[in-house]
Amino acid sequence: MKTLLSALITQGIDALRASGILPADAATPDFVVERPKTREHGDFATNAAMLLAKAARSNPRALAQALVAALPASDDVARVEIAGPGFINFQLAPGAWQREIAAALKHGEDYGRNTSGRGHVAGVEYVSANPTGPLHVGHGRAAAIGDCIARVLGANGWTVKREFYYNDAGVQIENLARSTQARLRGLRPGDGDWPADAYNGDYIQDVADAYLRGDTVQIEGHEVAGAGDVEDTDAIRRFAVAWLRNEQNQDLAAFGVDFDIYFLESSLYTDGKVEETVRELVAKGHTYEEGGALWLKSTDFGDDKDRVMRKSDGSYTYFVPDVAYHLSKWQRGYERAITELGADHHGSLARVRAGLQALDVGIPKGWPEYVLHQMVTVMRGGEEVKLSKRAGSYLTLRDLIEEAGRDATRWFLIARKPDSQLVFDIDLARQQSNDNPVFYVQYAHARVASLLRQAAEKGYAYDQANALAHLGKLDDEGSLTLMVELSRWPEVVEAAGQSLEPHLVAQYLRELAYAFHTWYANTPVLVEDADLRDARLALALAVRQGLANGLDLLGVSAPERM
Repeated sequence: MKTLLSALITQGIDALRASGILPADAATPDFVVERPKTREHGDFATNAAMLLAKAARSNPRALAQALVAALPASDDVARVEIAGPGFINFQLAPGAWQREIAAALKHGEDYGRNTSGRGHVAGVEYVSANPTGPLHVGHGRAAAIGDCIARVLGANGWTVKREFYYNDAGVQIENLARSTQARLRGLRPGDGDWPADAYNGDYIQDVADAYLRGDTVQIEGHEVAGAGDVEDTDAIRRFAVAWLRNEQNQDLAAFGVDFDIYFLESSLYTDGKVEETVRELVAKGHTYEEGGALWLKSTDFGDDKDRVMRKSDGSYTYFVPDVAYHLSKWQRGYERAITELGADHHGSLARVRAGLQALDVGIPKGWPEYVLHQMVTVMRGGEEVKLSKRAGSYLTLRDLIEEAGRDATRWFLIARKPDSQLVFDIDLARQQSNDNPVFYVQYAHARVASLLRQAAEKGYAYDQANALAHLGKLDDEGSLTLMVELSRWPEVVEAAGQSLEPHLVAQYLRELAYAFHTWYANTPVLVEDADLRDARLALALAVRQGLANGLDLLGVSAPERM
């Protein structure tokens, strides 16, 4: 719809140039076509006349009148009005909305998708959990957000690479090895010799038992076997990391989340990429030494203070491998790199970007993009659920999926803007009622499938060709309202991809489901008139397609029966 109106407005502007109302060299402004908050102000509005007024040396309202007069005639536009200081409001004819039904039925799974990102590559990094324990609910939110961002970018034509960055080097991995070794020696949390920084969850015992048994873990094309040697810390470390990586992968698979690339932090050291990055920063003149440490002049690139890169003991601070890692993304052709992180990581963003700018290899400012999510509070029976015996100190993603189900878990974790606090109500997620948003949306989809079954039982054969020939019968207000809501879907897909906000999809699906349920309650579908019946069934099927496509972008199923 927006494309249609934008084309008419552009033709009108060309006509104003040809008539001399606009100078011949006046550029076409970057005007917008948007939906007003209420349809009382029309279906769409544009600010084109207000942007052109200066070039025309006219007041905006007078220019709006001239532009309206210059617009080409269109059967899709029922009325054009001027409002306020010079906005132009359009009311579309029913035929324009009815055509959206045909589009949805024609394009099917591709309805709403576009090709704006075709030929471009985006990398989306998400979850990136330390392989030191089961995934917690926060990781679940990261998984849902990151996976849905990848899906909406794909719906906008981008070639998307999903990436998991494993922090498999450093202090936490050593703590994991010591924790497993302590369990192997028969120690338990609370014992006098139990390491102070050890991981206390019962899963550590599972790792130790598997190591002693000599179990074999398959991880990304190679095997890691438990050596059974209690004193071989290196073997324990390798096995524990592989065992927990495998478990995390299983949890993510159960959540419907997978990755194209698993990138190991340790590879940046073994491949010399960290040292190489540091050498380049030194060579570019963006570092200095002070107090035995090597510093990055990150304040030259927008950071609030300079940052230590290499400490006096020769070890690197944690943001240095992050710079090397993101440099590899640039070198791998990621025109758009999105990193999904918990909000507690916000402090590292400026220094990573500063390091990338200091390398002076053509990386644009603001690259990579970050999407930060806030904490999740899980409630059951009006009380917060905090602990998992297996994890020891937090609720695991697996616990949540087992209680609420995969569909509800994904929906609830994606349904709000990432930077907002999220309360996950397990009781609500399990309800089969209209109060549960995922049930409400899925039920709308299932209701259309039920309509088709009822039609078959009554001996009614749906004829799509006949339906498309009689869409003009859908001229009542209820059908029009539903068609208008359906027509928003391509715009939602585009907006979610541009802003990296897949929660917009969830919001839209609730609104489309509400419009459908309202229409269904007030509009008899399986009527005797075959032409009207087919037209109404076509509308229901188009809505079902929109619901299915939206649920797919959220990784939520679209059931035929409920």
